[in-house]
Amino acid sequence: MSGQRIGYARVSTSDQDTSIQVEQLQTAGCDRIFHENASGSSQNRTQLNEMLNFIRKGDTLVFTRIDRLARSLRDLQNLVHDFQQKGIAIKATEQPIDTNTAAGKAFLNMLGVFAEFETNIRKERQMEGIAKAKTSGVYKGRKPISEDVKKEVIRLHNDGVKKVEIIQLLGVGRTSVYNTLKECR
Repeated sequence: MSGQRIGYARVSTSDQDTSIQVEQLQTAGCDRIFHENASGSSQNRTQLNEMLNFIRKGDTLVFTRIDRLARSLRDLQNLVHDFQQKGIAIKATEQPIDTNTAAGKAFLNMLGVFAEFETNIRKERQMEGIAKAKTSGVYKGRKPISEDVKKEVIRLHNDGVKKVEIIQLLGVGRTSVYNTLKECR
């Protein structure tokens, strides 16, 4: 019995959605599709982890482009190695990737190098833009939280509320909560 076609779709930012990728994966005949909104470098890719637990020997993992699966070459190589060990084939709908051939494996690695290069270039441009904005006085960073919010963070923490819950309850950033608690020690 041949395995299932398992799809994986991912977008990086909250203003994007996976609908176009999901349509392509449905057209490619995927039996089940995992999709999420998470940075490729994020360790919290819950749908990727669910897919990794679900996929079985003989299955084929299908995605649209290699950068939807992994952002770094190391991450890609680790995933591909794990898939090969489990007997799982890899296919992309927009790129000629077939890990059953030497050329397909080479092409996969080349695409991984270029995806990582693209990510690094984007980060450099972003940092250059921020530095330029700071120099011209346009970029001020995030507005600090008020003293009242800081007091509420401390009160909730002292009442035994977890940091993650404080972040959700007050709608403040993770760093603000951690820095506030660090200051009050």
